[in-house]
Amino acid sequence: MSSRPRRPARSHRRPPRKDPVRTIAFEALRAVDERDAYANLVLPPLLRKARERDGLDGRDAALATELVYGTLRRQGTYDAVIAACVDRPLREVDPPVLDVLSLGAHQLLGTRIPAHAAVSTTVDLARSVLGDGRARFVNAVLRKIAADDLDGWLARVAPRWDEDPEEHLAVVHAHPRWVVSALWDALGGGREEIEALLAADNARPEVTLVARPGRATREELLTGDAEPGRWSPYAVRLAEGGDPGTIDAVAEGRAGVQDEGSQLVALALANAPLEGDDRRWLDGCAGPGGKAALLAALAAGRGAALVAAERQPHRARLVAGALRGNPGPYQVVTADGTRPAWRPGTFDRALVDVPCTGLGALRRRPEARWRRRPEDLAGFAPLQRALLTEALRAVRPGGVVGYATCSPHPAETRAVVQDVLRHGGAEPIDARPLLPDVPDLGDGPDIQLWPHRHGTDAMYLALLRRTA
Repeated sequence: MSSRPRRPARSHRRPPRKDPVRTIAFEALRAVDERDAYANLVLPPLLRKARERDGLDGRDAALATELVYGTLRRQGTYDAVIAACVDRPLREVDPPVLDVLSLGAHQLLGTRIPAHAAVSTTVDLARSVLGDGRARFVNAVLRKIAADDLDGWLARVAPRWDEDPEEHLAVVHAHPRWVVSALWDALGGGREEIEALLAADNARPEVTLVARPGRATREELLTGDAEPGRWSPYAVRLAEGGDPGTIDAVAEGRAGVQDEGSQLVALALANAPLEGDDRRWLDGCAGPGGKAALLAALAAGRGAALVAAERQPHRARLVAGALRGNPGPYQVVTADGTRPAWRPGTFDRALVDVPCTGLGALRRRPEARWRRRPEDLAGFAPLQRALLTEALRAVRPGGVVGYATCSPHPAETRAVVQDVLRHGGAEPIDARPLLPDVPDLGDGPDIQLWPHRHGTDAMYLALLRRTA
């Protein structure tokens, strides 16, 4: 017998293949979970780095984007499915493992990726970022998930409509129950409409451009498969996959990316009837600058000047960048709208697009639905009231104030306006006639836009006139 030591048996397990697309998606999800980051801020630099390092192409970038946003949008649904496939409470599953499982669940239940490819690529990712032991756990769970499609899983994990309609909607449409309840209250109507709204929240939003008047024309932006906007005379909708950065007018700042709902808010304020002077306009919550840039361009066309105020210095710099090149006079100031840097009665028109829960923009920031809590409403309310009160003080008697939020929640919309109106000194203006081509704006005098009705974020606007 030979005394030579035996060679260790060779492992036939192939090393995990580096998949830059799924690695990027995983890193983005970890940043959202660990740092409370927003996907729209962390994903672009990850994609740029992968393009430079790995030669990531456009199709790969599109897939990475879909994996991140799709996983975040449907997180509540996937959590319910995963919970049915593991032998422990979901809170006891390590967050990185849960992120990998969610990525796999989205590929299996929310994309057209073949099941075998979805499982194998996700297990490879798990081996790469989690190690072999946890990869085996991921493999076992994903094989259970792959045994049924999304409709089959929803039939198993969602309560029946006749048993608990709000929880049914929460699981099927991946919204926290309290958000479902709040949106349903704000919307009114029956099952068909609330389901249409929740489904619209889960759809990929279009990229909409604004041609800033006096600086660009809408016709200039209508290239390729782009189409005119539905409601705003300055809006252009890009075809899916269109890159705003390749358009000269956008690169030069003469046009920008701006939801059509935001454009309508600015247009309604600019078109509100006003007697007397119309020379001084204010954007009291101007960051990051989209509405301010449109207001400044509209003001310039009438010989008026805009003051754009933003409390946070870094956001004030963004506003200055958005307004650079405006043909008329403007000023950007770093100032707190609740402690004005201007005298009362200085302005003829003012807009305050106040900080809010952002429940109207869940299409664009899907992680926000899981991050917000009902108690956040109480935290925003004093600031919202203070900003509206000071905006009314900022305009002269007869001047007009627009109060806007990207939330349809009654506590952030009508409740704030009605509370301020109770103190006297202002009266509401019917905003609906100012947008004559836009249907279904509500009972008035304020207006509420909806993703499923108008294809916009759920923007709210109330117009008030100072009376004393």
